[in-house]
Amino acid sequence: MRRAATILALALLGGCASTAPKEEANYATVSSNQFVEANYKAANVLLAQLNGKLAADKPLIMATVVNIDALDQTSTLGRLISEQISTRMAQGGLKMLEMKLRSSVYMKRNQGELMLTRELGEVAQNHDAQAVVVGSYAETSDMVFINVKVVQPQKNYVLAAHDYVLQKEGIVRSMLLQR
Repeated sequence: MRRAATILALALLGGCASTAPKEEANYATVSSNQFVEANYKAANVLLAQLNGKLAADKPLIMATVVNIDALDQTSTLGRLISEQISTRMAQGGLKMLEMKLRSSVYMKRNQGELMLTRELGEVAQNHDAQAVVVGSYAETSDMVFINVKVVQPQKNYVLAAHDYVLQKEGIVRSMLLQR
């Protein structure tokens, strides 16, 4: 009886010691991540606010979302937010210019397409863009606050705007690390 109890205890302990294999990242797990969902929702909000305000035949430019405390700096987080918002706006029917293929835009190494306010009008005019999507983010210890705006560059009018927050969990935290 005692031997049976020992065997049972060892079997139970063995079951506790084994670890389940780590789930591999796949489309379902990645696409359900808060990051993609939040960025697509932000783009959807901008699209709804822009309804009827833009010409169908003129493009928009997506600037890189920058660190609010250092407007000439960004991170993987800022670059990916920009990519996902631009993608979703294109899916929503807007003509989005792909600035990485243009050589006349200020490109800071490892930063992305950064545009200062004084450059917006010139860049938009050179590319016949009717608006520019700009954004910034601010970090706290456990959150990232993001602001995105669609700006009419000739007069700096804000045509649409949205604020949202991401929890600073593992994926988001890793994208904020400067490389």
